[in-house]
Amino acid sequence: MVRFEKQNLSQRMTDELGKAIVAGKYSAEAGLPTEAMLCEEYGISRTAVREAVKMLSAKGLISSRPRQGIRLEPAEKWNMYDTSVLRWLLESSPSLRVLKEFLQMRLAIEPQAAALAAQHGDAVAVDAIGDAAQRMLDAAADPAVDLMTADLDFHTSILRASGNRFFFQLRDFVSTALNVSIQHTTPAKGNVLSIAQDHYKIYEAIRSGQAERAKNLMTHLIDEAMVFIEKEIEKTSN
Repeated sequence: MVRFEKQNLSQRMTDELGKAIVAGKYSAEAGLPTEAMLCEEYGISRTAVREAVKMLSAKGLISSRPRQGIRLEPAEKWNMYDTSVLRWLLESSPSLRVLKEFLQMRLAIEPQAAALAAQHGDAVAVDAIGDAAQRMLDAAADPAVDLMTADLDFHTSILRASGNRFFFQLRDFVSTALNVSIQHTTPAKGNVLSIAQDHYKIYEAIRSGQAERAKNLMTHLIDEAMVFIEKEIEKTSN
């Protein structure tokens, strides 16, 4: 039996149950255990179980109807933009395939965001990109500097500088997936200085208003990551 601390029981159960659903522990045919069984398995009250069920329903993973019990929803209905759902997927076994889909989405958004930042980004927003890019360069020379945080800040700063509110609304989603993606792709490239320089070139293009160059450089950056992920998928398939 899994037992949680009293604090945030529903959130903790939501996390554990969400991971289990995404990992395929429960089948659509069998569905989830009953409320009483979940109470017993997780050692929590029916109230906490019902709150967790509501949270998972809002994320599209399950549905609960009178006299039908708790039913699993197909993956097509999951809210992929929910950062918890994305994190559970990235922690499950097919994480590389999820990363590939994430990179495909980045290719559709980030190059255009970089171009918009070059065209319309205000000085404060562009300076934030430059600050993150400089921290990446600093990290190449000093391991004490947090490269990961600087890299995440770089990409989310571009979304902000684009001036497109829809793009900026994706910042948490992008940060969640990038946090995993970078852990795969950065060691593969190996040269931290080269990675930092590639990012700094994008910043320079944005700062100088070169929209097409910023777009192309960002496309190249993501394409490199895509090539690596596809190679890793191929290895695991053989």
